Amino acid sequence: MAARRKATTQTSRLAHRASGTTSANRMVPEETPVAFSFAGTTHAVMMASPADFEDFALGFSLTEGIIALPDEIEAIEVEDHGAGIDIQIRLKDQANTRFEARRRRLAGPVGCGLCGIESIEEAMRSVDKVSASKLTLEADDIVRSVRLLSKVQPLHSETGAVHAAGFYVPGRGIVMAREDVGRHNALDKLAGALAKAGIDGASGAVVVTSRVSVEMVQKTAAIGSAFIMAVSAPTALAIRTAEEAGMTLVALVRGDDFDVFTHPERVVLGVAQHVA
Repeated sequence: MAARRKATTQTSRLAHRASGTTSANRMVPEETPVAFSFAGTTHAVMMASPADFEDFALGFSLTEGIIALPDEIEAIEVEDHGAGIDIQIRLKDQANTRFEARRRRLAGPVGCGLCGIESIEEAMRSVDKVSASKLTLEADDIVRSVRLLSKVQPLHSETGAVHAAGFYVPGRGIVMAREDVGRHNALDKLAGALAKAGIDGASGAVVVTSRVSVEMVQKTAAIGSAFIMAVSAPTALAIRTAEEAGMTLVALVRGDDFDVFTHPERVVLGVAQHVA
């Protein structure tokens, strides 16, 4: 198991303000290369905050479709190599067979030009349908979820430079949250934490402090949640993908204001005021 790494470092700076310039210190977040290795071969490397490694490995494996269930992982070993972290993930027989077939398919014959096409298809993979979810949220839930998430971000409070992903359950608030310098990483860590705790993704909403790209929608669908809510705007592809998945995408949650881009039937709103 890797030794615990510092999540932040104090650094000196020149602080220029209208009143003048002074020397000062500031806490900044650490980031480090984190490699995911399956069957002894590196599959992906992410720049990430050095924390919650097992959640990260489990969540990445789930949201990327490498495994379907947490118990398809036999073991996770976190190795600290100084320059970075290598997470060795051992899959059980059936899951390992599927993964090896997938890896061979994506590698493709050298020089044939097909591997690029396969990789594009992998990036644009279809998402799990979440339209069967019965979860609905009121406007107050949406506003409250973002406000509550801001209160469980210790790393951001210290540095002002990381993203967070939280899981909001009506009547309970934010039941789980994870932070990372990367928005995708924060969501993967949340996915792993939820799976490890046995929390049903359909029971609540994913809340993120970032924009909503297509990968964020894909990962939310893999979690099983019918809601993704964000403080920033979505991309056009994210909107189309959420619509296809039957997911309610709420973005630009600022104070009491927000926009609902897809499947508004899950959001309980007051009567709209129309201005002529």
